[in-house]
Amino acid sequence: MRTEARQSEVLWEESLSLFPGGVNSPVRAFRAVGGRPLVLSSARGAAVRDADGVSYLDFVGSWGALILGHAPADVAAAVAAAAERGMSFGMPTEGEPVLARLIQSAFPSMERMRFVSSGTEAAMSAIRVARGITGRTRIVKFAGCYHGHSDALLARAGSGIATLGLPGSAGVTAAATADTIVLPYNDLAAVRSTFAAHGATIAAVIVEPVAANMGVVRPRPGFLDELRALTSRDGSLLIFDEVITGFRVAFGGAQERTGIRADLTCLGKIAGGGLPLAVYGGRRDIMDTLAPLGSVYQAGTLSGNPVAVAAGTATLRRLASGEAYALLEQRAAALEAGLLEAMRWAGAGCSVVREASMLTVFFTPQPPANLEEAERADTERFARFFRGLLARGILIPPSQFEAWFVSTAHEAEDIARAVAAAGEAFREAA
Repeated sequence: MRTEARQSEVLWEESLSLFPGGVNSPVRAFRAVGGRPLVLSSARGAAVRDADGVSYLDFVGSWGALILGHAPADVAAAVAAAAERGMSFGMPTEGEPVLARLIQSAFPSMERMRFVSSGTEAAMSAIRVARGITGRTRIVKFAGCYHGHSDALLARAGSGIATLGLPGSAGVTAAATADTIVLPYNDLAAVRSTFAAHGATIAAVIVEPVAANMGVVRPRPGFLDELRALTSRDGSLLIFDEVITGFRVAFGGAQERTGIRADLTCLGKIAGGGLPLAVYGGRRDIMDTLAPLGSVYQAGTLSGNPVAVAAGTATLRRLASGEAYALLEQRAAALEAGLLEAMRWAGAGCSVVREASMLTVFFTPQPPANLEEAERADTERFARFFRGLLARGILIPPSQFEAWFVSTAHEAEDIARAVAAAGEAFREAA
């Protein structure tokens, strides 16, 4: 007797005929963990539902964008109201300064800013501005830090590249990355020697102040301070890519936590309330090199889209009081403690790295300090762990090299449920 295919299977087969690998972003394909990807249809709070009506407790959170959970009522209402007024204008709108002031209140270093549509666009544009104002060509980045898929920055980029085991990307020419210097994250000796040899030609250092695209990897004490000192001394710019950490590790991101003021900052994800919006900005004199004031060109038809601006504004207004961060810390700390206990109980021999409300379970005995150490993780065991959690209704990122994200929608019982499932999944992954 023939069984009728489930709706998820039908949709997935159709997607395979329409999109490369069936997806519109590579990590979604589940290639690193096996099995068919979920095809989602709806979400609310801390849960997502697939096309067959199966519910999963979600720790992906649109890859960190949904700090308030899925479809919070006030954000959804703001989006609906904005859409009623008009979907896009291609002109300045009254909502743009409101969101910009909220961002400035969190990031005082962003004296001027520009809205764009993606983190890739923000990082690419920040690099162009840095080269334009300094007249220099070289960029320093760190292996495992992902700054989007623009050619110059897609070298040892972590995230999906690490998941797929690719060194970079076909189609990126040697010329495109010739001026990109890639160093190990947390390696101050390498940074110092690079500045000693090339300091006069370095336009900028771009860094994730807390790496989250090789899994969560914390900066060692003094690492970010030294980057600030070296760039200031040699006339280079320091760019903090806070697309993930901005509004996540604190309202003012890593800059609030560290007290370090970047010359340029890239924001995304939470800044748009889960809609396509990103931001780059910094010192007034730097940003005023952009057209129409200066000679550095960047433009975008959908930049400052009013619906995305409304979502970002509603989200940041909720976060501005700071109350959400106490709850996020409580929930994330409980998840970390529970996972560590579950590991010990299962004899898993893993490690957990947490920074505020994002964390990674590494299948390594010690927390990694850079991409080379992260890549020593046992990805086959991770894949078994992932499948064990998914079978129990827990969705985490389908990659060893990504972060889990806790939202304000996660309740204490959600954390307990995830920990219990992890204990069983750890034993199955052994």
